[in-house]
Amino acid sequence: MMGDPRHAQPLRRSTLRLPRPDRAWWKHLGAGVLFLLLLFGGWEALARMGFWPRYLVPAFTDVLRALWGTAQSGGLVAGLAASVMRLVLGYGIGLVLGLGLGLWMGRSRIAESTLGSVALGLQALPSVAWLPLALIWFGLSETAITFVVVMGTVFAIAVATSTAIHQTPHTWERAARNLGARGHALLLHLTLPAALPGIAMGMKQGWSFAWRSLIAAEMVYSTVGLGHLLMFGRELNDLPLVMAVMLVIVAVGLAADRLAFGRLEVAVQRRWGVGRRDAKLPA
Repeated sequence: MMGDPRHAQPLRRSTLRLPRPDRAWWKHLGAGVLFLLLLFGGWEALARMGFWPRYLVPAFTDVLRALWGTAQSGGLVAGLAASVMRLVLGYGIGLVLGLGLGLWMGRSRIAESTLGSVALGLQALPSVAWLPLALIWFGLSETAITFVVVMGTVFAIAVATSTAIHQTPHTWERAARNLGARGHALLLHLTLPAALPGIAMGMKQGWSFAWRSLIAAEMVYSTVGLGHLLMFGRELNDLPLVMAVMLVIVAVGLAADRLAFGRLEVAVQRRWGVGRRDAKLPA
């Protein structure tokens, strides 16, 4: 005999939750910090041994002094803020265009057979190769920088999205159609959730391409930005400043990967059962 429906437990909708750091994560983080301390300590000791001139191989403390000096002058903060704003704009446009193009190629055989090979080929094109074209079309302007960032992003995300959709098992789609799913319902409730792990990987890859494209474009033209600081240090033959800005660029890339995309990737893996269920957060 069936129970009273009034006492039935309501169905709880599953949500995508970002995982919280656990004890193993903190342990892994500690090991990484210890390795960095040893690495920078070895760098400092090697530079002070005098095998090379200090203007060619500066000590780590020289780099830290240059970093502190440019931070105090406001150049580092202004450059970092300008670069991040350009990155958010270019990556946002590339993300929207890439997802739309990828969904189209993934759902349309005509689009896949025509645009698929073009997008795959343009994805392999180095982002710096877009610079001459951008300078001819838009001149030395912010629009040229945004264009390079967008072109470095859109095709990586589009190819990853299309590939993820094609990897969705056909039996799932047939089962959903037998249950009455059609059109937008099939796309929202089956195709996108099934392809989300691959899309998340494409977003991560697209961000890395966008970051590299931005720095390259800023080195050619920019009045303020991390790429401009790199070129400013080169013009002054200030190697500690160049290395300090390089460390900032690496730090921003690692922070975005570990704090944003790494956590999103682990959350997607846990939510959709892709990969190991005990996947750990990146440290």
